[in-house]
Amino acid sequence: MGQIEWAMWANEQALAAGLIMLTGGIVAVAGQFKGWYFAAYAIAAGVFVCLLEYPRSKRKKGSTMERCGQKYMTAVVKVFGPLTRNYYIRAILHAALAVPAGFLLATILGTVCLGIASGIYLLAAVRGEEWRPIEQKPRERPHVGDTIKQPPSNPPPRPPADARKKPPLDAGGQVNPIPVEAE
Repeated sequence: MGQIEWAMWANEQALAAGLIMLTGGIVAVAGQFKGWYFAAYAIAAGVFVCLLEYPRSKRKKGSTMERCGQKYMTAVVKVFGPLTRNYYIRAILHAALAVPAGFLLATILGTVCLGIASGIYLLAAVRGEEWRPIEQKPRERPHVGDTIKQPPSNPPPRPPADARKKPPLDAGGQVNPIPVEAE
């Protein structure tokens, strides 16, 4: 049985946590909760986590399904180099981002989810996983000569192969290249 790639799980968990934290922050700010500044922080942290976690990492084996528009965010994540590739740093970053949002009831669910994602990222880092970008290989177009073996000699519509006319044979049993028509 294959090895589990924990970073894939952590990525999905952290993306969901960012969305939950963002939603809870919007609810708390719109509802004018006490401690609205924690909600404003949760909105900013949720947006940051969503932007960081949107691009998926390339799997070690098999294919990875790229998210829609991921290539643009992949370029941004690649710019920060080891700060975004290293899962130890992501685990610490997510744990630190989760703490202030835990002081408000509307954002506590996002905090718990982000804490779980932090733990999964720590496990992925211990197992030696690292974020790698999904890079598209240029598609090779098939050469026309490779796809068409023998072009058709008759224009359409063509009769079935067994009903086609056979070329006339001459006396030696060979095909006459110049057909002779009787007048």
